[in-house]
Amino acid sequence: MLLQYLVLLDKWNQVYNLTAIRDLTKMVEAHLLDSLSAVPLLAGESVLDVGSGAGLPGIPIAVAKPGWEVTLLDSNHKKAAFLRQAVAELALKNANVVCERVESWVAPKKFEVIISRAFSDLGEFVSLAGGLLAPGGVIAAMKGLHPFEELERLPSGFRVKEVRGLQVPGLGAERHLVLIERA
Repeated sequence: MLLQYLVLLDKWNQVYNLTAIRDLTKMVEAHLLDSLSAVPLLAGESVLDVGSGAGLPGIPIAVAKPGWEVTLLDSNHKKAAFLRQAVAELALKNANVVCERVESWVAPKKFEVIISRAFSDLGEFVSLAGGLLAPGGVIAAMKGLHPFEELERLPSGFRVKEVRGLQVPGLGAERHLVLIERA
C-alpha cells in the first residue's frame, strides 16, 4: 500500500507540485521512512495530521496502524483533492480528509495525537492546534535539528514531554520528534 501511495504521489506531483522530491527512491527515505519513524513513539487511536499536504505523515500512519483513526487536515483545495484520491485508491477506511484551516476548524471531537511534519514553528503549531487536543493527549512535532530556540517559545499551558532523536534509514539528516503535553 505504501508503494502504491508513492506511485500515486509521483503521478499527482507532476501536475500539482506536492513535494520537491521527484525521485521515488528518495521519496521512500525522505517521506515514507521519515513518517513511519515516529509511529513507535505515538500512543492513541485518534490522530490529527495538521497541514497534511501530500499526506505526510498521516497516510503512512494510517497504513501502518489500521486500528487508528487518522484525520488529514489541509486548507489547500488541490492538496485536499489529492488526499481524498489517495484515501479512496488505497481504500483507507481509517482515514478521512478535512479541507479547513486548523485555527477555524470546528472538530467534532478532540484528538489523542496531533502531529505535523512541516506545518510551522512549535509555538504557532501548539497555539493553533492545542485546542483540538484531548485530555492526556500529545502534540507531536516532527523536526530536523533539535529545536532548542522553538522549545523556549511554547505558549503557556503546554510543556515539553520529551524530545527524541529519530533514526531514519538512508536519510543522511538529523530528525527529532518533539512531544508536547498540557502543563
